[in-house]
Amino acid sequence: MSTPAEAAPPATLRQLLPLVRPHRRPLAAAAVLSLVAAAGALAQPALVARVIEVVGAGGELLPAVGLLVAVLVASSALGAVQEYLLQRTAEGVVLSTRRTLADRLLRLPVAEYDRRRTGDLMSRVGADTTLLRATVTSGVVEVAGSAVVAVGALVAMALVDGWLLLVTVGAVAAGLAVVVSVSRGVQRLSRQAQEEVGAMTAAVERALSAVRTIRASGATAREVDVVAASAGRAYEAGVRVARLEALVSPAGSIAVQGAFLAVLGLGGYRVATGSIAVADLVAFILYLFLLVMPLGQAIGAWTQLQSGLGALARVQEVLALEPEDDARPERGGAVVAVPASSPSREVPLLELDDVSFAYPDGTEVLRGVSLAVPAGHRVALVGPSGAGKSTVLALVEGFYPLTGGAVRWAGTDVRDLPRAGLRARLGYVEQEAPVLAGSVRDNLLLAAPRATDPELWAVLADVGLTDVVQRSPRGLDVPVGDDGVLLSGGERQRLAIARSLLARPALLLLDEPTASLDARNEALLRDTLAAAAAHRALLVVAHRLSTVLDSDRIVVLDGGRVVAAGTHEELVETSPLYRELAAAQLLV
Repeated sequence: MSTPAEAAPPATLRQLLPLVRPHRRPLAAAAVLSLVAAAGALAQPALVARVIEVVGAGGELLPAVGLLVAVLVASSALGAVQEYLLQRTAEGVVLSTRRTLADRLLRLPVAEYDRRRTGDLMSRVGADTTLLRATVTSGVVEVAGSAVVAVGALVAMALVDGWLLLVTVGAVAAGLAVVVSVSRGVQRLSRQAQEEVGAMTAAVERALSAVRTIRASGATAREVDVVAASAGRAYEAGVRVARLEALVSPAGSIAVQGAFLAVLGLGGYRVATGSIAVADLVAFILYLFLLVMPLGQAIGAWTQLQSGLGALARVQEVLALEPEDDARPERGGAVVAVPASSPSREVPLLELDDVSFAYPDGTEVLRGVSLAVPAGHRVALVGPSGAGKSTVLALVEGFYPLTGGAVRWAGTDVRDLPRAGLRARLGYVEQEAPVLAGSVRDNLLLAAPRATDPELWAVLADVGLTDVVQRSPRGLDVPVGDDGVLLSGGERQRLAIARSLLARPALLLLDEPTASLDARNEALLRDTLAAAAAHRALLVVAHRLSTVLDSDRIVVLDGGRVVAAGTHEELVETSPLYRELAAAQLLV
């Protein structure tokens, strides 16, 4: 599960910098345009005052009005260009963040996927990165631009009348104090809201991935209630954010209205006493508008910035995780090539030497497991469920760090070999035989992207899938559906095996390869594996012992330990557990 929002430190603007740094040029251009537009906005009240003075003096009106119109049009045009640059930059930030996040998600250690919900990780790539858009467009640059206009307006107001400025600053400062106080909680509540959205996405993903089981179990209504409850929690979290943000607008409105009333009252008095001219009062009120408008924008932008930082904290939580560096050995050192075969007959291709493994919570899975897989040999792992058979394959693939002992490839500890190089020598078919959405061709080319069509058809024939693929006029490009839903369980199993065979590995790891096959296809697969074993070693996990009767060596696991090893005939005589398993399958 993900770390709770309260346990993670809040995000800061400093953490946003690496995401926006690649876009610094358009951001700099937008900032310059913002400054120019701010200068144009600050010039407008002075130009209006000039027009009033010209009218009062009976002078030539056209030049003053023409200059005012030109400044207005230029400011609007620059504002449009600035908005386009900001929107484009924001989309670029979202794109680069999604690419970086997706890259990190796909390179995390396998143990991280065990601790986290898939839907929540998906939410970080989608919903959380989307919130970063507002952080760029209505956040940093807009706050900076608004600050420039506000400071300029304050300076101009000071030049017009210091007393009116003091009244204005007092009213606005009171409103800002409330806004700052309220906005401190927005980031925290926004982070919590995004956590609830992630939990809701995980609930939907969980239901959709098992929709057939849910329908068959008559559990649709219950699962709908589960998703609805999760959506309700997301709604409540969003309402808490909205409730807090709603306090910002009244505070700002009260400050603005108070400032206007005070300026009108005091300004009217000072005009009546002759302390300032009417043109100066009009200019001051226009500057007050210039102060209030960017101030309102800055308040809204600051609130959006806090929401974006809440999402950024969830993104940073994933980016802070250490990725698996499969290009370098686990224990460091020089990168060496992974041999395709053993240096001699005496050295097995794969060896597990006193291997132990426990999960982080302390649950022991393997205890002192030792076995060897010589080149060109077939070794089977059998035993009751939960004995640790699949864990052995996961450790060979380097998915988890060993607790004790060593796994050696051609005499070299795998922790001294780059994982990518080792995995290139292995073919791995998981128990669930995952099939990716796309076509048959897409799935086959996953491990061998340069394979030709004749090679694809040949490996399909090896696993008995030729007729299945030829049923469609699209041939190799026939879609398999999401998670291979358009294929039967046995067809998915055979496609996964074909995918591994196509890569021509030195060692093929098979986890329950015949679990979903009928008797006819099981016999075909046995022949295929027998042919494959002539060119590579096989390590097969099997509950169906008929699949591995002719293995060169059968290793019996029970309770995470090796309790017996030998051929089928030897084990029937010497291992009570194996004899019990074989008898249950009518093999003795």
